[in-house]
Amino acid sequence: MHKILILNGPNLNLLGSRQPDVYGHETLAMLEQRCIDHGTALGLSVVCEQSNHEGVMLDLLHGARSLYAGVILNAGAYTHTSIALMDAIFSIELPVVEVHLSNIHAREEFRHRSYVSRAALGQICGFGSQGYLMAIDALDTHLNKDTAG
Repeated sequence: MHKILILNGPNLNLLGSRQPDVYGHETLAMLEQRCIDHGTALGLSVVCEQSNHEGVMLDLLHGARSLYAGVILNAGAYTHTSIALMDAIFSIELPVVEVHLSNIHAREEFRHRSYVSRAALGQICGFGSQGYLMAIDALDTHLNKDTAG
């Protein structure tokens, strides 16, 4: 059974109450449970973490190297600013799928650049919370391809 980490960044703890017109009404706890249930149905063990602190996110990524087969990352605003997160993704040598609730490419110009995407396996954005389930499916397919021989 593959174990994967879903790591959410700054302000995602406010899901459901923060700009629901952009991010929806679903809370982080609801989203995490949907991800855990979806992963379980696929035979995956899903662990969810959230931090508003870049250093904590870096530590979680570094720790993922020995604990997880892959990572789903919504780095929030750090997506557009954090070279450190990009470097960490390159360093841990795990498949990482970048996910965003909104379509970052249809928003403000500064959101169009993603440092995370330079190091990620792929990016899913604009599908709301469904994007997380799509990311789980994509990571599961990638991991099974690698272990199928």
